[in-house]
Amino acid sequence: MENNIVGIDQAKSQKLQIHTLVAVVAFHALSIPALFFFSWQNVAIALVLLWLSVSPGIGLGYHRLLTHRGFKSPRWFERLLAAIGTLALQSGPVSWVTTHRLHHAFTETDKDPHSPTKGLYWSHIGWIFKGQGNTPSRETMDRYSPDLVTDPVLMFLDKYYWVTQIILGAVLLAAFGFDAVLWGVFLRTVLGWHVTWLVNSFTHTWGTRRFETRDSSTNNFLIGILAFGEGWHNNHHAHPRSARHGLTWREFDINWIQIKVLKMFGLAKEIYAFDLNEDHVNSAKLKQAA
Repeated sequence: MENNIVGIDQAKSQKLQIHTLVAVVAFHALSIPALFFFSWQNVAIALVLLWLSVSPGIGLGYHRLLTHRGFKSPRWFERLLAAIGTLALQSGPVSWVTTHRLHHAFTETDKDPHSPTKGLYWSHIGWIFKGQGNTPSRETMDRYSPDLVTDPVLMFLDKYYWVTQIILGAVLLAAFGFDAVLWGVFLRTVLGWHVTWLVNSFTHTWGTRRFETRDSSTNNFLIGILAFGEGWHNNHHAHPRSARHGLTWREFDINWIQIKVLKMFGLAKEIYAFDLNEDHVNSAKLKQAA
């Protein structure tokens, strides 16, 4: 009964995800030849697409907006960010959100899709090859993402999230040639995967802790930079809804800066951002009252 509550099919919980395994191996294999076709144009293409897919797409769209509702955006812009997020090839928006909400609901338990208690390999990449962590059932999505499953556009993107990658590859091939496809699709996607997975693995293993959360989450400077601000993971686990993860000027949070820019253009409103200074003031007031 308990497994059914979280939407886990026990018969499939240990199933090897063959399609995912083949795709990940193929992308890694095809990213290697890209290094033999170096050009500054290809580097620029890869870096721009890496930023676009992992930062506005995953960090802002999938994570801070759709998963945690740290701010609000017009429906059309919400869908646009979700479409951009599919370029990261990390499953569709509803599946990704459901998986991440499960991570927060059951952090570091057997129900956590990428629990670090199962080892560094599992929390980094192993979890996508086995079980249902990366492909939650419709029952699970209905339970944990009811705000998203009623949106036909998001559900369409969830089902056909891989199509945008094919369209991008065709555009790069026609405009710049096959070497640009190697850099802009295969190498860029692999880099984006590992940047995101490092948040799941390294920031639950190495770093500093500002807040005494009930998990092993840490703030990791290197991952904070590489993942556009997502590496301030202890801050995030302590205040999941906060659209701001870097809480001091030393904790550089590119995604938070972009949210503030979006606010200037009316594309981000009702932003919830935890303020460390205000928290200290409130704590002082509580102590005085006591």
